[in-house]
Amino acid sequence: MTGYTLLAAGTALWLLPLMQKVPYDPVKDFSPISVVTSAPNVLVVHPGVPANSVKELVALAKAKPGMLNYGSSVVGTSSHLATELFKAMAGVDIVRVGYKGGGPARTALLAGEVQMVFAGAEATLMSLVKSGKLRALAVTSPQPSVLAPGLPTVAASGVPGYESGSLDCIFAPAKTPPSIILRLNQEIVRVINQSEVKQKLFNAGVETVGSSPEELAAKIKSEMARLGNILKDISISDK
Repeated sequence: MTGYTLLAAGTALWLLPLMQKVPYDPVKDFSPISVVTSAPNVLVVHPGVPANSVKELVALAKAKPGMLNYGSSVVGTSSHLATELFKAMAGVDIVRVGYKGGGPARTALLAGEVQMVFAGAEATLMSLVKSGKLRALAVTSPQPSVLAPGLPTVAASGVPGYESGSLDCIFAPAKTPPSIILRLNQEIVRVINQSEVKQKLFNAGVETVGSSPEELAAKIKSEMARLGNILKDISISDK
């Protein structure tokens, strides 16, 4: 396999082109190999926020447009896109406060500098929820997630049709020979299905997938079709 260039990329690879001009075509310029992992986000709020459910949070945001802040890491990341999608589908005005990463955004939430964050369901976050330092309202996956046990989905809690999350995928350049794609897919799936690998990734807040190239290609096209009209009006300026 020496000499072949691969790309590890997530959901932003095919969602950013829906919101801004990018120097690539997410469908034509890459050869999908596999979805490696998937992870939902968890909607968490500071304990001082007077909302114990998604419906209550939406009502609060509508009663005080522009008064609530959310923290996220850099533009185009899963936390940023999850919140912007939430704002668009719930019809609320919540102001973004950008941080250099998910850790600083979570620290800001703990300090009360921001009121809400869509964050990965890693062990550190869930321990803060269990201790009462943060309040979790819902998970962004289409179904309840084992990564965030006991939490309802955002879609079932007041924002019908909402679904967001992070996929980590592997791509090769366009027109890579099918035999190479198949071999890479087989090796990736073999490795991530090892029990110790699955457990380590689970502890980090992600689940292993190991899709076929065809499944990844179909997922990209379906997500672009589903979210195109919603995301095209979202501003992603890093303010």
